[in-house]
Amino acid sequence: MNARTSNTAQDIKERRDAALNRLVDAIPYTSFLGVSFDRRGDELTATMAYSDQLIGNPTVPAIHGGAMAAFMETVAIIELAWIDLFKQIEADKLSGDEIAQMPFPTLPKVIDLTVDYLSVGRSRDTYARARINRAGRRYASVHVETWQDNRSKLVAQATGHFLMPEKTDTSPPKGG
Repeated sequence: MNARTSNTAQDIKERRDAALNRLVDAIPYTSFLGVSFDRRGDELTATMAYSDQLIGNPTVPAIHGGAMAAFMETVAIIELAWIDLFKQIEADKLSGDEIAQMPFPTLPKVIDLTVDYLSVGRSRDTYARARINRAGRRYASVHVETWQDNRSKLVAQATGHFLMPEKTDTSPPKGG
């Protein structure tokens, strides 16, 4: 155990939540879309809260495809950044104070995103989960699935490729 941090279950939960909030705050568009994240261990489920501003076709009404694509892209980026931060927290490399004071993280950049629209996104909350297919030092591939009332009835899915940011050392300087 690192002497810098406390490892009670509550302290670890607070560090994880603070790190996730820091990531979400790094993308202001998440609040515009009404996106929030529910964390269970290292697994994230995103919610895009329904809002009239998301409707693209008022006669159906259907969520705009651009809003759905932006939601999936955001979920993929947060998932990629979260896994790295989660590992640092689990290795006891980040204290609560360091998380609160760290600059906004450098996030992965989208190379491409292919979206398959599978059914109409109705006027209700939409959920998503991302799965990392491959993550190397420079490149990552992520698959995202979205649904509304029934997890087995997908609204859309996407596969994205991302350019990973250069790693920065978050460990404290060594004394000498």
